[in-house]
Amino acid sequence: MPHDSLTYRQAGVDIDEAQRALRAIAGGLQSTYNDRVIGGIGGFGALFRASFPEIENPILVSSIDGVGTKTKVAAMVGRYSDLGKDLVNHCANDILCQGARPLFFLDYFGCSRLSGLIFEEVLGGMTESCASMGCALIGGETAEMPGVYVEDEIDIVGAIVGIVDASKKLPRGKMEPGAAIIGLMSDGLHTNGYTLARRALLELGGLSVRDEIPILGNTLGEELLRPHRCYFNGVYPLLQESEAIYAIAHITGGGLYDNLPRVMPSDIRAVIERRSWTVPPIFRLIQESGQVPDQEMFRAFNMGIGLVLFAQREAAPGIVHKLHLAGETAAIIGETQAGAHDVQIV
Repeated sequence: MPHDSLTYRQAGVDIDEAQRALRAIAGGLQSTYNDRVIGGIGGFGALFRASFPEIENPILVSSIDGVGTKTKVAAMVGRYSDLGKDLVNHCANDILCQGARPLFFLDYFGCSRLSGLIFEEVLGGMTESCASMGCALIGGETAEMPGVYVEDEIDIVGAIVGIVDASKKLPRGKMEPGAAIIGLMSDGLHTNGYTLARRALLELGGLSVRDEIPILGNTLGEELLRPHRCYFNGVYPLLQESEAIYAIAHITGGGLYDNLPRVMPSDIRAVIERRSWTVPPIFRLIQESGQVPDQEMFRAFNMGIGLVLFAQREAAPGIVHKLHLAGETAAIIGETQAGAHDVQIV
């Protein structure tokens, strides 16, 4: 049968809304630019001047990641700005593990139907985090794909590029038995374990993101949406001051068990004293609601430790003190020993 002419918007993709949303956040993006950013928004590729006269032997470091099913919690709560912070902070922490500082960031925003207000919220969070560490939010992609993404939900991915002088690249030095393991506290779940958390809390536990939880001091949704903590501003200056830090591990998916060995020599074991820090209440709530075994909790979640530094034993107390002055909560949580390439939590 004959039909009226069909437009892209009628098919489900609104190009005009995407352009309007991009114009709305253009000023925020440009506020993160520095003199190495060349050109403006709208080009087919983002340009960055690769001139680093202050670095003797520059090495570029890159990483790409998402925020997992935390996006589903954001949709339930109706708040998206912290997802942008999550994305940037997660990626910045990853390249910090190589000793790198961020240069620029690119994002991917996917959805079934574009909401300009949600897009602005997410990009606003990204802009704020990028600006806090001198990183240029240099470009991105907005993909509106009905039939691929679930209606009223979004997907975000970010890629970061940073730089480190070869002489300061991590891991460095000879990590031997007796090195101190320093843990920096997390701000909740960060961006990992949300599929298990939602199953335990919302399905098995019968809770709602709107429920006020006394032991948390806020609603469940607010607790689950706490932004992924960025450790760059507290840790990076320490890497420039001395060589007492051997390695850094970002505690993401896989927890302490899987992430510490990524930066440890093959003949070193990490022994973690679990009583050396207080596990935040949200993890106890998840474990009790879902009857999750201890080992599974330490594999799926950070359990309150978002970043780990391996450092010379004699320097560790001073490092912890400087981290406290920088606003971090940190403690010595274990040591390295000779042994298999694994992690023991005792």
